[in-house]
Amino acid sequence: MRVYLDHNASAPLRQPAQDAIVAALGVSGNPSSVHTEGRIARSIVAKARSEVAALAGAESEAVVFTSGATEAASTCLTPHWMRDGRDVLLSRLAVIDTDHPCIREGGRFASADVTRLPVEADGTLRLDALDAWLAAGPPGLLAICEANSETGVLQPVEAIAERCRAAGTFVVCDSVQVAGRMPLEALRHGVDAMIISAHKFGGPKGIGAFILGSVSMRPAPLLTGGAQETRQRAGTEAVPLIAGFGAAANAARSDETKAADLLALRQRLETGLLALPPDFLVIGAHAPRLPQTVMIHHPALRAETAQIALDLAGFAVSAGSACSSGKIGGSTVLEAMARGGAAINPSQGGIRVSFGRETSAEEIDRFIAAFASFWARQAGSRPVRQVA
Repeated sequence: MRVYLDHNASAPLRQPAQDAIVAALGVSGNPSSVHTEGRIARSIVAKARSEVAALAGAESEAVVFTSGATEAASTCLTPHWMRDGRDVLLSRLAVIDTDHPCIREGGRFASADVTRLPVEADGTLRLDALDAWLAAGPPGLLAICEANSETGVLQPVEAIAERCRAAGTFVVCDSVQVAGRMPLEALRHGVDAMIISAHKFGGPKGIGAFILGSVSMRPAPLLTGGAQETRQRAGTEAVPLIAGFGAAANAARSDETKAADLLALRQRLETGLLALPPDFLVIGAHAPRLPQTVMIHHPALRAETAQIALDLAGFAVSAGSACSSGKIGGSTVLEAMARGGAAINPSQGGIRVSFGRETSAEEIDRFIAAFASFWARQAGSRPVRQVA
């Protein structure tokens, strides 16, 4: 029986979400219509909006549905915002060098106006570099991924947001990998917008949202035309997907209390993998990380080779971010960490194992045994220094 250990790419669809999707498929009305059928559809959207808002600790009016995190990022990463009905121009953007491509590429900012900030050896943002960027010019926009999708390393959002507020800089926080695994606290820390995606925590693919810290501040819309989503995102709402998003968000609220169970599985996995012959590293091991993400690295092991072998053995794992699929060779995340001082070989990449509430200790043990068997067949490993 196959074991699915690639939740950071997409988590299995939860039963409540599937039920909500199927029920909504039978609703004929357009949420913008004023007749009974339209009001039924609109009530489904409103219920889901409240459920997503509850997961994020926000007001319902602050939730804007999109086709996913990438669209949400493209919307929020814009020089043009509004505050209290007045236009605000943000002339520059900073991102973190390890960020997901939808953040790292800068959205609607011109490439010349985007600064990529370096990270420490453990993958966390160099706060001195942030301070220097904040001091070097007018207030701008900082966009960060709260949790790295490859390593699970968590950024110090509270400290980052505090610095940016003091400098008058806006903050957009991609919390896609945090939702459903840890409490969503970015809005409480003072970010101006947070991004989440349904399929990362058991909802359907093709639906996400950005959630505003205050309804008085908002980015210029990416999609214009109709008045949907309070004119922040034109286009008829995908009612079944939104319904599934809401149901998954509602179910995920109970999962936030189970982070300790996920952490126990992570520790079990790391203990087993690090018991292998020398030179295996857990990337970001000394930084705060997601409780269910492990990236394993060896300087003589090409990640794609291991991924294929493990897939043939019945285990779905990743060699990096799913949104970088098709690439051959090193990880930009590992390259940035190496520049920060990590003793790793970025060109070899790493194997990411990410799991969820459905994963059992027995499946973790089976994976460790399969990985050990694969490694025993490999030859030519070279020693590498441990990360300090």
